[in-house]
Amino acid sequence: MTADSNDHSATEPFVAHGPARRGGSILLVLLIAAGIVAVAVWLMTIGRTQAQPYILGVLALLATVGLFNLFAFAAGIIRFSDRAIDDPVMGRIADHAQEGLVVTDARGHVVYSNAAYLALTGAASAQEVRPVERVFIGNPDVSEAVFRLLKAAREGKRQLEEVRIAGHDGSQGGQGGQARWLRLRVRPLGQGKRDAKYAVWSIADITRDRERQEDVFQELRHAIEYLDHAPCGFFSVNPAGEIAYVNATLANWLDYDLAEIGSGGLKLSDIVSGDGAALLAAIQPVPGEVKTEVFDIDLRMRGGKTVPVRLYHKLAFGADGAAGASRTLVISRARDEHSDPERAAEVRFMRFFDHTPMAIATVDRGGNVVGANARYAKLAQSLNGEGGAAKSIFRAVNPRDRGLLIAAINHAAEGQGDIPPVEVMLDGPKERFAQFFVTTVEKDERDAETAIVYMLETTERRALENQINQSQKMEMVGQLAGGIAHDFNNVLSAIMMANDFLLNAHKPTDPSFQDIMQIKQNATRAATLVRQLLAFSRRQTLRPQVLDLGDALSDLTMLLRRLIGEKVKLDLVHGRDLWPVKVDVSQFEQVVVNLAVNARDAMADGGKLIIRTGNVSTEEAAQLANKGMPAADYVKIEISDTGTGIPAEIIDKIFEPFFSTKEVGKGTGLGLSTVYGIVKQTGGFVYVDSVPGEGTTFRIYLPRHRVEQEDAPEAHAGNGAAKEAGAAAEAAKPKPDLTGQGTILLVEDEDGLRALNARGLRSRGYSVIEAANGVEALEAFAEKDGAVDLVVSDVVMPEMDGPTLLKEMRSRSPELKIIFVSGYAEDAFEKSLPENQQFAFLPKPFTLTQLVAAVKETMTAK
Repeated sequence: MTADSNDHSATEPFVAHGPARRGGSILLVLLIAAGIVAVAVWLMTIGRTQAQPYILGVLALLATVGLFNLFAFAAGIIRFSDRAIDDPVMGRIADHAQEGLVVTDARGHVVYSNAAYLALTGAASAQEVRPVERVFIGNPDVSEAVFRLLKAAREGKRQLEEVRIAGHDGSQGGQGGQARWLRLRVRPLGQGKRDAKYAVWSIADITRDRERQEDVFQELRHAIEYLDHAPCGFFSVNPAGEIAYVNATLANWLDYDLAEIGSGGLKLSDIVSGDGAALLAAIQPVPGEVKTEVFDIDLRMRGGKTVPVRLYHKLAFGADGAAGASRTLVISRARDEHSDPERAAEVRFMRFFDHTPMAIATVDRGGNVVGANARYAKLAQSLNGEGGAAKSIFRAVNPRDRGLLIAAINHAAEGQGDIPPVEVMLDGPKERFAQFFVTTVEKDERDAETAIVYMLETTERRALENQINQSQKMEMVGQLAGGIAHDFNNVLSAIMMANDFLLNAHKPTDPSFQDIMQIKQNATRAATLVRQLLAFSRRQTLRPQVLDLGDALSDLTMLLRRLIGEKVKLDLVHGRDLWPVKVDVSQFEQVVVNLAVNARDAMADGGKLIIRTGNVSTEEAAQLANKGMPAADYVKIEISDTGTGIPAEIIDKIFEPFFSTKEVGKGTGLGLSTVYGIVKQTGGFVYVDSVPGEGTTFRIYLPRHRVEQEDAPEAHAGNGAAKEAGAAAEAAKPKPDLTGQGTILLVEDEDGLRALNARGLRSRGYSVIEAANGVEALEAFAEKDGAVDLVVSDVVMPEMDGPTLLKEMRSRSPELKIIFVSGYAEDAFEKSLPENQQFAFLPKPFTLTQLVAAVKETMTAK
């Protein structure tokens, strides 16, 4: 219990009881006075010094004071503890108080008690008065409380306890053996050192108060029992939307355990079906008033089934407009649907009206909402947080498009029909869109309701359309880039082949040799650009292998540090136990390098480049909700910078070929398009997040590769040291002899390129048969009776393409060897070939050396 704060004043007087205590005090004072007089007489008899007059004066003063105290105490002027405790008025107040009062000293002895204390403790006279702890000694119901009170008294603190006294035999002051309730208090008498030795105890009989409380509790319990078993439901919802009370009837309807609901945690939206909860929350506040609204909605049972009900929803608002807890009566509509056809029709309409996925509202001429369904109420709340079914419908629309809706409602007010739908941007913290359909009402009803407005949110549809449009645009650009690259590759192949002939015909000392080398270098540079176009269009040839991204990134560290410079700090954070992926190592390195260079350019004054790797499980991928990315296991590479960021208006264009924000001459605009194409062709996904002024983060998700037995030799393909050792060993080998012999059928629809390739092969000792397309190739093959050692054929040709030519020739000569050359990637035509067909592939553009090397390798292969 807590210390009592309503006791009497700490300065109230107390009276020492009984003649024995008063006589003892007088005797003590007389003895002190006699001692002082004796000392004084002795000194007067023996004192002979100069200080004698002063000593005698002091002793005389002390004797006088002692005698004065003696007579004053006897006369009742001064009492114990220097307090005027015999004040008649205060004495009568204490003696006639209804509470029992008793004062104890530091040893626990009683120094005062009033009549009520004697009556409550059963003392016959003042001589039999006992302190509180002795009154209730041996009573187990009270002993713990008395112990706490005694502890508080010793520490000079206040304490209050309420105890129940059995009183079965009346020995403890009980009346007729009835049980009693007592309130026990203790407090220090005052604040001084001398006062702290005394404690004031009080005892009050509160049995009647307890009985009244018990009666009130019983009445409340009966009221709750009546409410719980009423034939209708009842619930209360606090302003936070949490259910504060549900009666047993409603809990039974909804198949909930009443005790479970009483424990809290259930919200209004948990028991109201659809958007019905928004209707209840949409009541507009009126300060200081109580509003009651009637709603026909469906409540949701625990198992998901619905119960049609009518709600009488009563809500009181404070002076500040704040809503209190609701008082809601719930009446089942099931009987009405069976007994009253009109009522049943009304119920069906209201269920249709509130459960339609389209927001519906009726408005007046000023656009104020007269009535609305649940979906509109929910939409209004999500836009402005004011729950405004009674607010203006114009507030739901962004100011830039508000005029369109105003014009449509004005047309409805004039009775115009066939009002075109209005596509507008909604007002709110996020970018949202909606389509409004406005229809007029009957002429005689337009004073109250001018129009019916149907609203369908189109945010997701627009986002999907934008995504599809972007995807289609990228696909079209990719097809265009691939087509350009294919045709350009043919041109480059002719240039590079002719350039090789010129280099072979000129010595390095020749004045024109450097010009020829310049042509070769620019042709090679053009070939690199074409490969980037093919990468974007996802038509380049990849050589995927299994590798650990951690090892691959570690190999790139030195290169990346040189690329980004000293101003930018590089931080690599490797995930643990990364899953393997299967990618083209060189292409993956190109992706990382491109992103790192872009990050460097965005941090001209320095910054930080962070590359993180980690595994993403199927469950985690499903929660990411990345558009277009199915749930599966991925390995994530996250590349973040602290640069200038990408403006929101161009972030959707960054992956397009030739789109660049850099100055002219400082980039081709193919870097991010190449990243996009490589990641997509590998089966992965790339996403970008950017905040202008804070930085950009690219997240690449590559599919996890399940390592099979055949992949084991490739498991460490990403090791940089191994690659360097292999390259060094390759460089140490002597240059191979590229001369050869045999008959080659060369099929190429580009006349100039075919002539150059044939010339190059003949210069190396091969016999070459030329054909402009597949049909001519079959005729030449038939003329030779299949006596052809190798076929070198283009893939895309008129009349008959390369895969068709392969099928025809293999049907006649199953062991025939063939090399396909193409400006497209190998994957572009591999699917059109029969299964298990073997062929070699040489991507355009290629040099004479590369062509002859591929021919000799294929012919010598078993």
